[in-house]
Amino acid sequence: MPDLPLFRHYIDGSFQPSRSGQRAPVRAPATGETYAEVALGGASEVDAAARAAKAALRGAWGSMSPDQRWDLLERVADGIEARFDDFARAESRDTGKPLSLARAVDVPRAPANFQNYARLARSVGGDAWEQHLAGGGRALHYTRHRPVGVVGVIVPWNLPLLLLTWKVAPALAMGNTVVAKPSEETPATATLLAEVFDRVGVPPGVFNVVHGAAQAGEALVSHAEVAAITFTGSTATGQRIQAASAPGLRKLSFELGGKNPSLVFADADFDAALEGTVRSVFTNCGQVCLCSERVYVEAPMYDRFVEALVARAKALRPGLPDDPTTQLGPLISEEHRRKVLGAYERARAEGAQVLCGGGAPRLAGPAAGGTFVEPTVLAGLSDASDTNQHEIFGPVCHVAPFSTEAEALQRANETRYGLCAAIWTRDLSRAHRVAAGIEAGIVWVNTWNLRELRAPFGGVKLSGSGREGGLWSLKFGTETQAVSIRL
Repeated sequence: MPDLPLFRHYIDGSFQPSRSGQRAPVRAPATGETYAEVALGGASEVDAAARAAKAALRGAWGSMSPDQRWDLLERVADGIEARFDDFARAESRDTGKPLSLARAVDVPRAPANFQNYARLARSVGGDAWEQHLAGGGRALHYTRHRPVGVVGVIVPWNLPLLLLTWKVAPALAMGNTVVAKPSEETPATATLLAEVFDRVGVPPGVFNVVHGAAQAGEALVSHAEVAAITFTGSTATGQRIQAASAPGLRKLSFELGGKNPSLVFADADFDAALEGTVRSVFTNCGQVCLCSERVYVEAPMYDRFVEALVARAKALRPGLPDDPTTQLGPLISEEHRRKVLGAYERARAEGAQVLCGGGAPRLAGPAAGGTFVEPTVLAGLSDASDTNQHEIFGPVCHVAPFSTEAEALQRANETRYGLCAAIWTRDLSRAHRVAAGIEAGIVWVNTWNLRELRAPFGGVKLSGSGREGGLWSLKFGTETQAVSIRL
């Protein structure tokens, strides 16, 4: 068997294997094929990367003017654009998502993140006040923004490139340096991004990538040189990161899990609400923190809506990522498939009606080895059921009828999570009332996942803390310094 390609760490401007020699297989979830290996780092690699990042902060990167740094970030954006097809194929192969989805969403967002934050950072300024002192004389007080320092970036496997660039770009735009840990299951596009940084000429140590599993993450969040951590992933992992990082009083930004509601009122545009709900439940095989796993439909529309939703779910076509007819990719791994299928079984045990799906499809050809599951619609469970309280992170939703606006709002909020919600109604006053009552960081009305990169993004309750996007991301990467001068 020939040697497989190896995804290596990128530390202090060079690509390196793990010092321990440890590596793990990288599998394509659509076929089950092992197509590469990834170096598995730990405390040693994290230490080298963090020290390199701190040295760059005090050296070449820190001595650059802001305009020079922003120009380099725009060149990174150009470098991603130049290798657009490479990034799209790599992201599709690693995650199993349709190539069309990677081309339309994941890869375009990567250069946009660098472009937008480089441009937005140019507009960030400080405040100034002049003070007249008692007894005569004046003083000038002003603020300036200093980089926090070394920022640890930890991203999951569902949107590897999009989320990595979403966090790295603002950190670098404000003069910080970065140690990034992508998921060991999806290492390809982080490595390609490191190649772009290397080719563009960003100084060594500014952007570092340490591949690895929990050991690398634990070393990163507790390293003495790491001043801030931005993390997207599960709530349980976020809680562990918070505990591990507490002794260093690091700045933290968490975007965690969700059990998001979609409220469909009887006056909604039926076709728009149906299409939006299909997207919000099944996009990326349900492996998006923003997906709707609880769908509440007003009683007069319920039967018609559920019938149409089930028909659309049954019609979704699973298949290989590069097949243009594929509408539903696989789950990320066999381990995750077992978790999702286990959730389907628990739903049955709780008494759920399985309106469609509930198992794994039988596919022919190369896709037979893929980790596919059926798009699934459930009904008949209480809001307090395990199925309706815990995130499944697969192509599944539970549907239930409601009678009044007050009931819909109360049921939507019966969860420990609070990331996002979708509201479908033609009544503008109702839209404002319900949006104001939803306990979530993001509310969409008559749409889903409509993003404005300057707007805040994040959740409440167990869905996270802090906000990303626009100035919120830039402020996370800065400390505000007050300077007072007696004139």
